Amino acid sequence: MINKEILARIILDFNKIKLPDIIVRDLKINLEIPIKRAIAILGPRRSGKTYYLYSLINKLQKKGIKRESILYVNFEDPKLVGARLEDLAALIDVFFEIYPENRNKKIWLFFDEIQNISQWEIFVRNILDKEKAQIFITGSSSKLLSKEIATSMRGRTLSYLILPFSFKEFLRAKNIKYKKYLSSGDKEKILNAFRKYFSSGGYPETILYPREKEKIIKEIIEVTIYRDLIERYGIRNIKIIRLMFNYLIKAKEFSTHQFYNFLKSMNIKVSKNTLYNYLELFSDAFIFFQLKKFSFSLKKIEQSMPKIYIIDNAFISEIISEDKGKKLENLVFLSLLRKGYKNNENIFYYVNGKEIDFLIKEKNKIKLLIQVCYDITDFATKKREVGALIKASEKLKCNNLLIITSDYENEEKIKNKKIKFIPLWKWMLE
Repeated sequence: MINKEILARIILDFNKIKLPDIIVRDLKINLEIPIKRAIAILGPRRSGKTYYLYSLINKLQKKGIKRESILYVNFEDPKLVGARLEDLAALIDVFFEIYPENRNKKIWLFFDEIQNISQWEIFVRNILDKEKAQIFITGSSSKLLSKEIATSMRGRTLSYLILPFSFKEFLRAKNIKYKKYLSSGDKEKILNAFRKYFSSGGYPETILYPREKEKIIKEIIEVTIYRDLIERYGIRNIKIIRLMFNYLIKAKEFSTHQFYNFLKSMNIKVSKNTLYNYLELFSDAFIFFQLKKFSFSLKKIEQSMPKIYIIDNAFISEIISEDKGKKLENLVFLSLLRKGYKNNENIFYYVNGKEIDFLIKEKNKIKLLIQVCYDITDFATKKREVGALIKASEKLKCNNLLIITSDYENEEKIKNKKIKFIPLWKWMLE
């Protein structure tokens, strides 16, 4: 059990520091939720979850809440290595010992990377039951969304996803303002920023320290692979994890069978079940996202070969220097997540002879069909992409059709179907 003096030092040290200036994120969370629920902020490592908690604490202080009524703990603090469930209870006891005036008053508790503590959900549920507390938790594991935890928490969490910076947030960080109508100079500023974002991605540190971006991305990859996969799950096949990471970055679709044969050709022995498990672990750590093929049959959806998307374009640039089409499509997928859609619930890909990159479904109705094409100016390319979209539109009875491009913008009526063409940078700023 962790010494109470150490717990007290963690509490007091945080209350002495001045919180840094924060770049405003697009994610909006109500600080005054009337019902007793924990707010879970989930996302990949280094995407800005900690700083988002700081921004919420700043907002509370601006509302007149004293720092003494706020407890912030980062469970990746070296002083908390080996912390267990009983240490969480001791932490609250020490908090009330230091600030006895908080007993029977509302308190705000911020627990960063709480998934490091086994059975944390029991502690959080007990606090919600016994104390006048608003609880915020963060985690870099999608298992915080698992059915087991949801059952244990009895449905008392509200979950939000935070990713590396969106293009809007990227512009905000660069102090570049976007308006509906732009001068030539202002538009060029935005396009220059987009070219950087397109290649280098939106990890906050790479924007704050652009000269160190390659080093930072390499470090994020290393830490994510080792801490979120190898250490967390005790993986021994480090070589396979590294090969799989590179393979998934380059892949459009992922076949476990094909990757198994690829490893077999290199005389690397591993079971297919292990590879299935590794793919789920990559998804759990928010490194890769799997997107299933749409069907009206749930069984066919589950059995379909997933397309693979990556948490940030910086990872693609690190492994594949030039693949503009892949980067464009990847940004569209991430933007759909930021708009609140969920892969394999609202977002799918679709194939009916020809492929549709994204199908958006809401309440059992097909809402939108999206094609992504970097250069639509080539006649044959445009004919192929438009043809696939129209065919799918007729089959699925969906007339909301969109083609996202690198720079082409127009609205055209083709075969009695209205199709909107829009550059990715503009679509992301809508």
